[in-house]
Amino acid sequence: MKAIDKPVIPSRSACGLKDLTRREFLFTAAGSVALVTLASLPGYTLAQSAEHRARLAYYPRRKIGQMSQLETGKPVLLQYPYPEVNCLLIKLGAVGGGGVGPEHDIVCFTTICTHMGGPLEGTYKPEHQILGACPMHLTTFDLTRHGMVVSGHATESLPQIVLETEGDDIYAAGVLGLIYGYAANLERAV
Repeated sequence: MKAIDKPVIPSRSACGLKDLTRREFLFTAAGSVALVTLASLPGYTLAQSAEHRARLAYYPRRKIGQMSQLETGKPVLLQYPYPEVNCLLIKLGAVGGGGVGPEHDIVCFTTICTHMGGPLEGTYKPEHQILGACPMHLTTFDLTRHGMVVSGHATESLPQIVLETEGDDIYAAGVLGLIYGYAANLERAV
């Protein structure tokens, strides 16, 4: 039998890469964990430059409800910014990113999954403040954290309706994110 040569694997330094000491690795890992933790806190923003801000489209301001009429954990279905776009207005009972009202717990999101457009109506889970699972691929969204993906195939957060209050009245004033099925809803906003 003929001997088979073992492949030669070049060292990291031969490839121009520096070997990390254990201390450097631990500091880098700890810094990364801290950064991810801070980024997940409601209201915390990592970058303020235009290229890192969420895309916000302003639409005509429209009254969509009253704070006194909302019950904690009971979503209200409405259409905004177009008649065919369903949204849920919800009093979470917990602080929500972008929430309005005295407890910052009133939020509104579109009900179309950002992965493939699956319907999310009727999937709100008040005990966890999530929307989903989408019937198509089981994506769920955290409504306390600007509709970010909790699990599933979607890679983008649910578009959040920007809310404003005036006395007891709640107004929709814009959309934070791209609505599924609209290639340019951010550009054609009024």
